Amino acid sequence: MILIYPPISIPTEPPIGIANLSGALKKHSISHEIVDLNIEGIYWLLNNAYPSEDIWSKRAIKNMEKNIQNIKNGALFKNISRYKKAVYEINRILEIYALKKGIKITLSDYTDKNLSPLRSKDLIDSAKNFKENPFYNFFSERLSFLLSSNSPDFIGLSINYLSQALCAFAIIGFLKSNYRHIKIVVGGGLINSWVKRGMKKDLFNGLIDHIVAGQGESHLLSLLNVKPLHHSVYEPNYERFKKELYLSYGFVLPYSTSTGCYWARCSFCPERAEGNVYIQKKPEVIAQKLTRIVNETKSSLIHITDNAIHPYVLDAIIKNPPCALWYGFVRINKEMEDLDYCIKLKQSGCVMLKIGIESADQDVLRRMKKGLNIETAKKVLKNLKIAGIGTYIYLLFGTPFETDKSHKKTMDFVIEHHDLIDFMNIAIFNMPINTPDNRDIIFKSFYEGDLSLYMDFEHPKGLNRLYVRRFIEKTFKKQTEIKTIIDRQPPFFTSNHAPFFVMAKS
Repeated sequence: MILIYPPISIPTEPPIGIANLSGALKKHSISHEIVDLNIEGIYWLLNNAYPSEDIWSKRAIKNMEKNIQNIKNGALFKNISRYKKAVYEINRILEIYALKKGIKITLSDYTDKNLSPLRSKDLIDSAKNFKENPFYNFFSERLSFLLSSNSPDFIGLSINYLSQALCAFAIIGFLKSNYRHIKIVVGGGLINSWVKRGMKKDLFNGLIDHIVAGQGESHLLSLLNVKPLHHSVYEPNYERFKKELYLSYGFVLPYSTSTGCYWARCSFCPERAEGNVYIQKKPEVIAQKLTRIVNETKSSLIHITDNAIHPYVLDAIIKNPPCALWYGFVRINKEMEDLDYCIKLKQSGCVMLKIGIESADQDVLRRMKKGLNIETAKKVLKNLKIAGIGTYIYLLFGTPFETDKSHKKTMDFVIEHHDLIDFMNIAIFNMPINTPDNRDIIFKSFYEGDLSLYMDFEHPKGLNRLYVRRFIEKTFKKQTEIKTIIDRQPPFFTSNHAPFFVMAKS
């Protein structure tokens, strides 16, 4: 068995999905290989950049090794200006390579002006014309060498983001053209979303032999004629990853304590639209497992990848802190109103929390069923600041419940509490396909393509996407206090690198 992670996604840590699959295969003593073509492919592009005449590109190529090393040794996280210069130089090398082929590649994205990952026809074309993919020379040589001494029955690809889809299908096309006997299995977050929202499993017949939606461990083991054990038995396995390659300060350990979302009540939530089931590992054993894996991998930072870390898990980590700093996404809970609780979180190793506030209008939060009181959020942000825990706040504009007054309330909230917010993600609302929250909403086409995950709608108050975007760009981002927060945002790496800046300040 060979497990492949295709380009492009943010290259800061190993993919948790493949690590979990590897752990299940290891538990059953099943021989397998892992190939992270994302991080390896990025290095290949960086080392094979075309010569360029402009000064910026020449400087970027000259400084490449130094810039990468300064990310890994943490030297850049004390100065955002130096950091941005280094990151933009690394990214420039990827851009000049890809532009020769009419493709845009960044450290976090892959875009082809002629092909869309939202159209099945374009994905099939990417598979047929795999030699046109900018990574072709790399992955064809890498996989040919691997398969020259290894003849697996199955090759699995984990496709989590739209930015990976076109490259993944190019890889599949190469494999099907040269190794017809090998069965191709695909899974991952993007595949799960497509299947849960109506994609037929025979859509890619001739290219894909098995499509896996949801947790892949049991499905994969069943294909290998192995009876799966209870999901809590399996632990992620990082032995086969090239840990030294990832662009982070030390090794970042991704770890999931659950799948789905324990709240799962928010209006227009993709988890609800897809009907994903919430499964939680036992909190009392999580901290013990984390400590063991941290010691084995020599991790400098833990990234808890849950949609929202359950309060019971937070309590377990407080009681049994892992031997590394950690961060992750949480919902604001009543315990966080207690400053002592936030201090205990800090003492457990918590360096940063990602928090979805979405809106500062209480009526919008109520109608969104967020279960969040904005006054509580203000108190919690203050407590986290005092405790020394960084905050990465998520805001969402353009939901069907919003008005111009709602936008202003959110803007005023950020201005008033700007000193309590370290980083911020600003997004425009997308309406999930098949959402159960569709009463009294008029829908219309959003993206062209049979694999679209979202659809457009007529906003009840006339706040269409263009209107909302203009407000964000022309008004919201122009506020001095808000601009200060935005200027701290790590380009491309965003929340994956944000904890290192918090660590550098402490």
